Amino acid sequence: MAKTSYFHAQDLTDYAAEMFRTVGMSDEDAHLIAGDLVKANLRGVDSHGISRIPMYLERLRQGLVNPMPDVKVTKVAGAVAHVDGDNGMGFVPSHVAMNTACDIAAEMGIGLVGVHRSTHFGMGASYALRAIERGFISMIFTNSSPAIAMWGGRTAFLGASPIAAGIPGGKHPPYVMDMAMTVIARGKIRLAAMKGDPIPEGLALDLEGNPTTDAAKAFEGVCLPFGGVKGSVLGTLMDLMSGLLTGANFGGDVKSLYFDHSEPQNVGHLFFAIKPDLFMSLTDFGARMDTFYERIKELPRAAGVDEIMLPGEPEQRREMQRRRYGVPVTANVVDDLIAEGKAAGVVFPAGAAAPFKAA
Repeated sequence: MAKTSYFHAQDLTDYAAEMFRTVGMSDEDAHLIAGDLVKANLRGVDSHGISRIPMYLERLRQGLVNPMPDVKVTKVAGAVAHVDGDNGMGFVPSHVAMNTACDIAAEMGIGLVGVHRSTHFGMGASYALRAIERGFISMIFTNSSPAIAMWGGRTAFLGASPIAAGIPGGKHPPYVMDMAMTVIARGKIRLAAMKGDPIPEGLALDLEGNPTTDAAKAFEGVCLPFGGVKGSVLGTLMDLMSGLLTGANFGGDVKSLYFDHSEPQNVGHLFFAIKPDLFMSLTDFGARMDTFYERIKELPRAAGVDEIMLPGEPEQRREMQRRRYGVPVTANVVDDLIAEGKAAGVVFPAGAAAPFKAA
């Protein structure tokens, strides 16, 4: 097991922002992306956190990602807009799109925004949380580079293509869902490969189509869809709605974030925002959400279960804990970030060998 150090979230955010500025990003965009990456770590989604910085920087340095994109928003219908990401970091056009969808929904009741010429946009929950901050229900679709097979196929064709959604709560936590079409997020297999850890059976196949517990071979091979044919069907929906519909790459054409440095990815996303008080007052909506939350807490629990939680609640609690005790980062990730910083003249922050306070 790799040694782990603990860091203040703000220190990691400052480091990440400075690293993105070294490759030509604006201060605003650098802080936006740094904040989203560290937010993923805070919520325990370490596969989508700061461990990705070296890979993102490499694509920026090679000119595959535009550090200063001219993101354009075009209104195409009463409640619909189209965003051209100009091959920028996917975080940037995606936040523009989510905010645009919320602006439209404030006026029309519902807003729909499609994005093309984008790249990997990080943790999908980032956009659901942004919509919740603004008081809106949201759904977020994206496609991605080939990772899973069509049902009945044996080669990667569909992306892991996560779906995210958020529903504001009342006095209790909101509903936040973020899940890939793979049994686990492909980024988690990548993180296991970086650590040299094995993965459980049933997650992936190697390049020859054989089941494997070797994370490195699995990452180069084919991920298995969750729920068998159902995961494959949902992955197909993500590709059609996020890629084909928006004008982005689709049908196996999205370039690999890790292995293909031939040209930009042209990832597609789709953002929905909905006013929660379309059919009742906001007060009534919040009260109904509270009732739902309280009912699930009172449900009979399965053996060995201490508490039933709403989707997003475990991540919210983990964030509170990590803000207090520190963000854990494994030694291999720390080494990579130190090396990146040294090459760019940026000092990686000092960590602690143990959580800041006794739990």
